[in-house]
Amino acid sequence: MSFYITTPIYYVNAAPHLGHAYTTIAADVMARHMRQRGEDVFFLTGTDEHGEPVALAAEAAGVTPRELADKNAERFKALAPLLNATNDFFIRTSDPEHVKAVQDVLTKVKDNGYVELGTYQGWYCPRCADFKSEQEIVDGNRCPIHLIELTWEEEENYFFKLSLLQERLEQLYADNPGFITPSSRYNEALSFIKGGLNDVSLTRGKLTWGVPVPWDESHVFYVWFDALLNYYTALTYARPGEDLREEFWPASYHLIAKDILKFHCVFWPALLMAADLPLPEHVFVHGYLLMEGHKMSKSLGNVLDPFAVIETYGADALRFYLLRDVSFGQDGAVSTADFEKRYESELANDFGNLASRTIKMVLRYRDGAVPQVDLDPTVVAEFEGLNERVCELVGRAELTPALEEIWVRVRRLNAYVGDQEPWKMAKEEGRAAELDQTLATLVEGLRVLTVLLHAWIPDRAGILLQALGAPEIAGDTAPALAIDGARLGAAVPTQVADLDPLFPKQQQPPKAA
Repeated sequence: MSFYITTPIYYVNAAPHLGHAYTTIAADVMARHMRQRGEDVFFLTGTDEHGEPVALAAEAAGVTPRELADKNAERFKALAPLLNATNDFFIRTSDPEHVKAVQDVLTKVKDNGYVELGTYQGWYCPRCADFKSEQEIVDGNRCPIHLIELTWEEEENYFFKLSLLQERLEQLYADNPGFITPSSRYNEALSFIKGGLNDVSLTRGKLTWGVPVPWDESHVFYVWFDALLNYYTALTYARPGEDLREEFWPASYHLIAKDILKFHCVFWPALLMAADLPLPEHVFVHGYLLMEGHKMSKSLGNVLDPFAVIETYGADALRFYLLRDVSFGQDGAVSTADFEKRYESELANDFGNLASRTIKMVLRYRDGAVPQVDLDPTVVAEFEGLNERVCELVGRAELTPALEEIWVRVRRLNAYVGDQEPWKMAKEEGRAAELDQTLATLVEGLRVLTVLLHAWIPDRAGILLQALGAPEIAGDTAPALAIDGARLGAAVPTQVADLDPLFPKQQQPPKAA
């Protein structure tokens, strides 16, 4: 089966921060897990390079929008491999192939009768590139996201007749309660729809930095319609000479943050309906990473630099922390102190020490040879169904609960070491068989947990699996990583090798940017 997952494409008006890393990591965890399940995966990320926010940032920097886009797109490209993200393509909305495909789709929308010329007026946030409804305005006349004063804009534009699609959107939501998750975001989007939909600007006549409107070159397409279509257009040229739409469209999952819910959960399905295109299967809306009580944002200046975190602790630690400390889908506070605490207590102590102790005991008491005996039935029972439960949760983008299911067993194996006291068994006559079973159970339990954790901590998991006797791990589809094999007793290792600390203790905390 095919699995197509996307992140939002990120504005190039400034450099990447931890908020961008968050969504990219979450998408990568799902992509890696699905590859382990044998799915044919396509993972897309990229940059949103048109529109007023980019034009204004370029003007402030004294460069052209193209120069700013080229500079910052490279920063976002550089972030993905540092995060150990395995995206299959990086789209830029300035790509000529994307521009042509946008023009083709939106011309189809016009030909289908969903476009008309008119005059738009309303309160506008230049940083969101969005006209705000009365329900969205806060503190008198401010953007709820950027907390800046809105400006009153009036201009002649081509309109997308969103109002004509209200009934179809309401039916979509009624027929597909899992279309938007979590349920609170489904309710929020449906409430917006039922509140009454107005037609929205499809083009801007005052801007020049954007995709030209083919039937009126004095206009460019409104940046949000250009940007949303990236999920579809990328498949037309991501692999030269191939059209991937038949295999991967519609998307399995769009992962987005809650500030762009309206565009993805209302405008996007409506646009696809107007273009006679299939709708995505799921949109998962996550919350904000908060610092000092506010959404982490370039414009607010409260960002934690992912590059500094990775330089000190490695990508795996960052990947783990963001999906462990903040429940994916909800708002959550992040801090350097919380990061350090989670790193020390769970990665270094719980998991790292479990791996080190287990391997060292097999080396000490059995010269590295793993006893091939029956496993402890009590532990086997406690691992029963873990594989299926993790698959179920990841399949619903419930990445934090999936990680907790695994971590319950990490803690269980640590307790098992303390309960069994294998160092005492090794010293006492007549307990060799007990020791064999204990060591085999620990090694096999560690292997199963490592296979399941691979999607979150791929680098350290690969190193540990090799110490447990797996052949070299070459990609998520390596046989040693197959999810089907993540069952206690499925592939008990025969030999272990010594291992350096997986998560060595650090002295220097990550820095706030």
